[in-house]
Amino acid sequence: MSRAIEVVEVGPRDGLQNDPVLMPTDTKIEFVSRLIKAGVTRMEAASFVHPKLVPAMADSAEVMSRVPRTDGVQYIGLALNEKGMRRALDAGCDEVNYVMVASPGFGLKNQNATPEQTADIFDQIAVLAHDDGVPVSVTVSVAFGDPFDGEVDESILPELARRASAAGAREFALGDTIGVADPWTVRRVVESLKDAAGSMRLRMHFHNTRNTAMANIFAAVEAGVDVIDASCGGIGGCPFAPAATGNVATEDVVYMLHRAGFETGLDLDLLIDTAKWLETEGLGHPVDSALARAGVFPMPQTR
Repeated sequence: MSRAIEVVEVGPRDGLQNDPVLMPTDTKIEFVSRLIKAGVTRMEAASFVHPKLVPAMADSAEVMSRVPRTDGVQYIGLALNEKGMRRALDAGCDEVNYVMVASPGFGLKNQNATPEQTADIFDQIAVLAHDDGVPVSVTVSVAFGDPFDGEVDESILPELARRASAAGAREFALGDTIGVADPWTVRRVVESLKDAAGSMRLRMHFHNTRNTAMANIFAAVEAGVDVIDASCGGIGGCPFAPAATGNVATEDVVYMLHRAGFETGLDLDLLIDTAKWLETEGLGHPVDSALARAGVFPMPQTR
């Protein structure tokens, strides 16, 4: 295969927001720089939510003022409301990712809004990004399961996709916030979204809470999805969702895709080195990365 898959690196934002270690700003910049050297050209680097709610992201504006402005590298900022959108734009984000929600239980606890209300808010604030000429995308949290409500009605997802498309989103992502999806559901949901998404690209964001993320990525790619979120080292988790463990590890995803012949433009060895750096210096604790432990295959020849 020679099809290209874009891997969006979310480690500097989603990866760090729930880690017990508050990474200093200087170290965050080094993390970002290492990811760029590994070939990352699109990454979540900041979150413009209230710092009391997510202390790890309190320095997001400073991070955005210091990240390397390398040609071809796009930095994404997360926003949940108008204030967050304005802060992300003022900070110089190349793209803003807004969060809708698929279920009222999580939505009311996390954003104080139902699914329909999060779509209404996007209608109102997407124009701010359009006026600044900044692309805006939408991620739907708890798209496959809600920690408070349980199963999610899948029929809400095409409706949210239509709302996002009508408001000018260029990309629509499904977030498996608590890691409950299975590959058969993923395939079915992706198929159900193709008409509703219109011209928007589909993106998938899987957490590996129940060890199904890699199978879910396989199903999504087989169903035609070309954009996958991942976090170097497998770090991350949602601070508002009980037992929501880390994202799927970027290096593990890239290894699987490269073995199958897909193109990502990423340097697997440098991603593994960065995951090991997170363990020893960046965060100082083990990370959930299979490739950081096992290495690549075929293994380098030893003399």
